[in-house]
Amino acid sequence: MLSGDGLPFVFGALRTWVTPLWIVGVGALVAVVVLYALGFIVRLLSPKIAAIARVTAKEGMSQPLFFVLLAVGIFALIIFPFVSYNTFGEDVKMLKAEGLTLIKVLAVVLALWTASVSIADEIEGRTALTLLSKPVGRVQLLIGKFLGILIPVAVVFLVLGVIFLASVSYKVVYDARETANPEPSSAECFKEMVQVAPGLGLAFMEAVVLASISVAISTRLPMLPNLVICSAVYVLGHLIPTLVASLSGQFPLVVFVGRLLAAVLPGLEHFNMETGISTGQLVPLAYLAAAGLYCVLYSLAALLVALLLFEERDLA
Repeated sequence: MLSGDGLPFVFGALRTWVTPLWIVGVGALVAVVVLYALGFIVRLLSPKIAAIARVTAKEGMSQPLFFVLLAVGIFALIIFPFVSYNTFGEDVKMLKAEGLTLIKVLAVVLALWTASVSIADEIEGRTALTLLSKPVGRVQLLIGKFLGILIPVAVVFLVLGVIFLASVSYKVVYDARETANPEPSSAECFKEMVQVAPGLGLAFMEAVVLASISVAISTRLPMLPNLVICSAVYVLGHLIPTLVASLSGQFPLVVFVGRLLAAVLPGLEHFNMETGISTGQLVPLAYLAAAGLYCVLYSLAALLVALLLFEERDLA
């Protein structure tokens, strides 16, 4: 049982990590409003695209994998604060890095799976031909599918992001007993959450880029090759800077291949938050804006390739 002295300590610790969570609630509310606003704009500009996106999103969020990934993410993020990383006071940084990676990987898996099911399977099953027999163009179909794939991904980021930021705040309080700071303040919890919050945006951008690549591949290949290729793109996309740097002084052909890969594959390292986490620095708004522009441009390029591949695909 807790003693009379223990109860104030417990309630004080609870108040310390819960108090700064108001910013998480405000951020989640803003994200929901933005999603609804974007949906309203798409519905005004093109009701057909909005209808296809809505159906695709419902299909994506009704599949068992969506709930499995969501459950895995919630369980892991709840457990992470209680894990001891033995980093001599740097456990919070480890939690932030692992949490961001977990959310990003789960969202990417969902995006790739949904793209394969909603595009490749519909093409093979002649469902896409039925849709195109109505007054729906291939461009509308492809864009609607892409937007519909992003909606479940955004929901995963929204739900897991809230839990993740709450776990970061709690980790500061939980680890205080192992450091020389027995009574951490709400300001410290708030600072850790604010420092890692941009990482969620960067991770979402990376998921959008990989989703656009998956959409392009799904117009030609079924699920398994799609997953294999996108997994290779994910790995190589993070290794491109290291790969290019290590090729200096090598054979011209090897250097050419390395630079070709760097030009074609997405530079996913741009969406990495590891440096900011390790140094405890905030990600500048200019960097977020540049990363967002890169995400939009590369996704548009991938969708253009997807459209070219889809236009030449015989659906009959």
